[in-house]
Amino acid sequence: MLALGCGNVAAQHSKLVNEPVDISGDFRDFANTIFFADSLAAFDPATGAGSIKWKRHEPFSAHNFDNSMLGYKRSYSNEFPSIEYAQDPVLPFSIEFTSPRTMRIRASTSAQARPHEASLMLVGEPARDTSWKYSRISGGHQYAGPYGSVTIYENPWKILIRDASGKVLTQTRSQADGKSSYTPTLPFSFVRRASDYSRSVAAVFSLSPDEKIFGCGESFTRLDKNGQKVVLWAHDPNGVETGTMYKPIPFYLSSRGYGVFMHTSSPVTCDFGATYGESNAMQIGDENLDLFLFLGQPKDILDEYTDLTGKAPVPPLWSFGLWMSRITYFSEEDGRNVAAKLRQNRIPSDVIHFDTGWFETDWRCDYRFAPSRFKDPGKMIADLKKQGFRTSLWQLPYFVPKNDLYPEIVARGLAVKNANGTIPYEDAVLDFSNPNTIGWYQQKIAGLLKLGVAAIKVDFGEAAPFSGVYASGRTGFYEHNLYPLRYNRIVSDLTRKLNGESIIWARSTWAGSQRYPIHWGGDAETTNKGMEAQLRGGLSLGLSGFTFWSHDIGGFTMKTPEDLYRRWLPMGLLCSHSRTHGQAPKEPWEYGDNFQNYFRKAVEMKYRLMPYIFTQSKLASEKGLPMVRALLIEFPDDPGAWLVDNQYMLGSDMMVAPLFENGKKRQVYLPKGRWVDYQTLKVYDGGWHELESGELEVIVLVREGAVLPHVKVAQSTGEIDWTHIELRRFGQLSPNTHVPVFLPGEERVREVVLGRNGARSTVTSDPFQGKVRWEVR
Repeated sequence: MLALGCGNVAAQHSKLVNEPVDISGDFRDFANTIFFADSLAAFDPATGAGSIKWKRHEPFSAHNFDNSMLGYKRSYSNEFPSIEYAQDPVLPFSIEFTSPRTMRIRASTSAQARPHEASLMLVGEPARDTSWKYSRISGGHQYAGPYGSVTIYENPWKILIRDASGKVLTQTRSQADGKSSYTPTLPFSFVRRASDYSRSVAAVFSLSPDEKIFGCGESFTRLDKNGQKVVLWAHDPNGVETGTMYKPIPFYLSSRGYGVFMHTSSPVTCDFGATYGESNAMQIGDENLDLFLFLGQPKDILDEYTDLTGKAPVPPLWSFGLWMSRITYFSEEDGRNVAAKLRQNRIPSDVIHFDTGWFETDWRCDYRFAPSRFKDPGKMIADLKKQGFRTSLWQLPYFVPKNDLYPEIVARGLAVKNANGTIPYEDAVLDFSNPNTIGWYQQKIAGLLKLGVAAIKVDFGEAAPFSGVYASGRTGFYEHNLYPLRYNRIVSDLTRKLNGESIIWARSTWAGSQRYPIHWGGDAETTNKGMEAQLRGGLSLGLSGFTFWSHDIGGFTMKTPEDLYRRWLPMGLLCSHSRTHGQAPKEPWEYGDNFQNYFRKAVEMKYRLMPYIFTQSKLASEKGLPMVRALLIEFPDDPGAWLVDNQYMLGSDMMVAPLFENGKKRQVYLPKGRWVDYQTLKVYDGGWHELESGELEVIVLVREGAVLPHVKVAQSTGEIDWTHIELRRFGQLSPNTHVPVFLPGEERVREVVLGRNGARSTVTSDPFQGKVRWEVR
């Protein structure tokens, strides 16, 4: 069965190809009918299943003193014969519990049952949790669990969410909730479009005073989304300083102690108090509502959300080293020369990346090394590996008519089609909902992996045609946002099958893509603001369930000025994954000896910290936490931590404050406690400070009492001596300090225990039983 897109939306967004689809206008269109959730018509407490009565309304324009305002008024059946159609439909609704912290709310806008199929976004069908206890209350029903309660009122229908102390976290908004305002507001409702009778849901909840909202994917705007209108539609913004996103995710969390996952692939417009301050209107394109709500602190919520949608496995150790790249290396000679100079100049590195230029024609992806410039690519890849370098390759899923593969793709029906059976764009866009396409594509990628390629750059993926007709039977209204998830999964699964490693280098995402690391931040502007926005995007993605994230060090769009490169470099290295990429040159020797020496010291810092980074990555992956971590995750009880969006924690113990302008000082917020400067060893109390960077142009602080494992510098991660680890302590330690350590080849993190012997600290418990020589400093 073909599920058509929404006619009004298509018409509204026909000016530009792949312009983000904002469905909020459909709830303001005078031609459409709006149904408000009115009352609970039936309910079975044992199953949580019931039905809601929806009252019919229509938008209208109200006038007062030369001013017009859109409102909603009661309307009546416009169908004939009226006895055959419901004036105010009664439609299915349910609530169930999938864990002690998680509830699931579903509602339908038609009597037709949704076809059952496994969700690509979920790791499996959620189990039912029995810890929530039911009680009948006056006018409704209540379920209480160990972390909160949910109350369902009958008339007017309302869902109210409380925490364990009884504090109201949020609640649905009905028409009655808007009576205190002269401004008409949209309540919990669904729209039926006059153009095609398609429907979409507005799940409208309350916002509280001082509430803050975070998440929605790699959003480059202000980190707190309260007051913003966020459109969730995969899009190529060609930079990082706009409101559109490569990586939208239909998930967010609130400072009130709850989070929400909108389980859909349709376009979503989240109006977080932008139109009306008390109203959180999730305008979801899907004709059916499927919401998961989570209770707890940010760490709890991220753990619960990623239990549903999947946690990121730890990528291979080599991927944590430096990726050396530019746009682009064009030949075997280029790749070998860069590798040789990295080793000659003693700059640690693990990956050489070939971007758009390894084909015979730049950008024209045909999965073949150009014979004129790569005499023996297999031998090149093998030789580079002997030197400690893996090889990474760029490709994309779009094929221009001049591409030799284009006729085959079109003739075999491997591309997305349009309504008349041809293709909607000039390019052929691979249809990853088609098993034949997947098989053809995997064969191409497998040839490269079997040649020895270690990682495939999964570029683009944001332009799946909105008007396209897909092999799944759906249009782009439902397939567009799923496209990145399908794309990520295909390459990741194949790489794991052939290489035994979980690794891609991807740009676009949807919910569930975190299962397929790694994702990088797109084409950042080579400017101070580009650097700042790039970090905000990474923090926002981390608040959306992604453990691993990287970006193009120095920015993508222009040659990086040396002063900007010096400041951006440590920010890029103090991430789980680090890649220099963008317009040439990116290689440090191209900037002279002084910069090359600085570059080397910065990279050496990361390689020394590899045990800390690798261990923290394992810990983060087990809980769905980001490595580049907004302060609010680690310090949820500190009000100041919820306000900072230009600093971050690298794991649990290191704080990084990049320099976004020239000058070695900046204001830094330190949560309660004492902090030790990683470079200068100066000690600071919590609060605001104007701090100065050390030799590297970045401010890095460590929690007092933390112990960071270090190793000696090696030229690649494969050469690291893991049998000799230095435990570097910062400030005074407790009598028994537990230091987590995760070593390559191990299955779990183990804890080394340090005890105090006067002013000295010594290892008092070694779970590695002598395999590692510990040096405490």
